[in-house]
Amino acid sequence: MSNISSSNVIARRSFLKQSLQTLAAAPIFSNLAFAEPPAKPKPDPQASAKSNLTLNVRDYGATGDGVTKDTAAIQQTIERCAVLGGGEVLIPAGNYLTGALQLRSRTLLRLAPDTIITGTDTMDDYPVTQVRWEGRWIPGHTALIYANDAHDTGIVGPGKIIGADSPLRHPALIEPINCSNLRFEDFSTSYHLMWSLHPTLCQDITIKNLTIRSTGGNGDGIDIDSCQHVLIDHCDIATGDDCISLKSGRGAEAASQIGTNPAITTEDVTISNCTFADSIFACIGIGSETSGGIRNVHITDCKFTQAKTFAVYIKSRPGRGAFIEDITATNLEVSGTAGGFLRFNILNSGLMGEDPVPGDEGIPTIKNFRFSNIHVTDVPILVDGTGIHPAKPLDGFTLENVTGTCGKGIFLANIKNAVIKKVEVSGFKGPFLSIANVTGSGLAGATTIDPPKLPDPIPTPAEPYKLH
Repeated sequence: MSNISSSNVIARRSFLKQSLQTLAAAPIFSNLAFAEPPAKPKPDPQASAKSNLTLNVRDYGATGDGVTKDTAAIQQTIERCAVLGGGEVLIPAGNYLTGALQLRSRTLLRLAPDTIITGTDTMDDYPVTQVRWEGRWIPGHTALIYANDAHDTGIVGPGKIIGADSPLRHPALIEPINCSNLRFEDFSTSYHLMWSLHPTLCQDITIKNLTIRSTGGNGDGIDIDSCQHVLIDHCDIATGDDCISLKSGRGAEAASQIGTNPAITTEDVTISNCTFADSIFACIGIGSETSGGIRNVHITDCKFTQAKTFAVYIKSRPGRGAFIEDITATNLEVSGTAGGFLRFNILNSGLMGEDPVPGDEGIPTIKNFRFSNIHVTDVPILVDGTGIHPAKPLDGFTLENVTGTCGKGIFLANIKNAVIKKVEVSGFKGPFLSIANVTGSGLAGATTIDPPKLPDPIPTPAEPYKLH
């Protein structure tokens, strides 16, 4: 700062004051168009790289002393970078205490080594708006770092982001909504009681080399919510609740948008080369909010070291409707699970909600689940696959090339076109394979079990649901 003239300092302070007045007058969070989001610009993966502009938040008044609130200075730097055509906003080494920050299009937030962003514990620093929570839009705080209707933006490391807590819906740590072409790479997070990264209604997302630590109830690592074209690669995630959760809304509010809003479905998700540890629920949870549909999920080359329930848990319930289909997992190492390797529960997982999808239409359609090249170490149950409704059986289930040790074997119900092949495990007690209403190959010698207990049917409401 010693090389900057006093006239430049005065000019910059004047610019900061005027810009902050403009920000205060503008809405912090634009209206969300749930059924028909605005058309997104065609994403340009190299957009931010094309600009040589780099703005340092210290040049706009940020202190990084861990005591002074740096919200205004950092936000002003982001705004200036955006209006100048985009580039990078550099946050150099230091501890930056801040409230909610909004990312802008073509603007990348870069955290230098030894940089920490710490969320304040004052909830007035996080505006209240409409947020997605347990599959519904409700009032809640914005995230510590959020974006709305933005493209070609994100956060890169190697710094760290630490969150704060709230009695309302806790602020998520990072939450882009209705955005495209996002990068989240090479940084670490620490949070408590809420999700660390929650993209919603977004497309073309790259999440790489993150170290995520989250504890407490609902302390998920990454929640992919009605998003398309997602890569999660080389991440180390240890959480209270799910390490990764894939979801797409709950009940008629989400199901009613199918066909009019293609972004409502979560699809084309690749999870690769990751390490997972969970202390409350599952490492990878698919559901239970699935009313927009979930499909084309590929899990490969991952290590599961701890799970309170199952390493992979696919879950939903009647009233969700839609589908879960084309789930593929291969080359997995699984240990330290209190429940087992794999569970399906499409009968009673998650909250029912006020507007469930009625009748058989509300029973999720499930098909094409493939699991191969799996090594398990002392998992209590290899597969608990009985939680499936007979009105909508799972069509296509493959379990192939499995080795290791388990306490119990495979339990399946209401499945057609099953393939059990080259499953060579030891240490289990009782029958290797137990089935009810299952057809396919590799079932010879299976023990017959009772079918699962079914939930009560969802009645048809007196008036059809209307999106409101």
